Amino acid sequence: QVQLVESGGGLVQPGGSLRLSCLASGFPFSNYAMSWYRRAPGKERELVATISTSGTSTDYADSVKGRFTISKDNAKNTVYLQMNSLKFEDTAVYYCHARVISRDYWGQGTQVTVSS
Repeated sequence: QVQLVESGGGLVQPGGSLRLSCLASGFPFSNYAMSWYRRAPGKERELVATISTSGTSTDYADSVKGRFTISKDNAKNTVYLQMNSLKFEDTAVYYCHARVISRDYWGQGTQVTVSS
């Protein structure tokens, strides 16, 4: 059974940092690319970042390039999202995603709130 469990969200001031983690289980993690999405209030779900199976290739939404870093620890079955220089508009629920055997899996989400 595929499970994705996010953690690390919280309240942070503009300019601050947070690191999100997603612990995966139920599938061979090292064989799959992973992604982070987010959904802000009243907006569509947005792809934030993607990382390849080995972790050597990454891609980011233009809105987070240069501020966010996705990484993958295959030994720990965990994918991370380091978020720096946070802005008000980064406020959202962040979701970990994996596509395993043509099926999409999501975590429960973790809330990130950027507020002064």
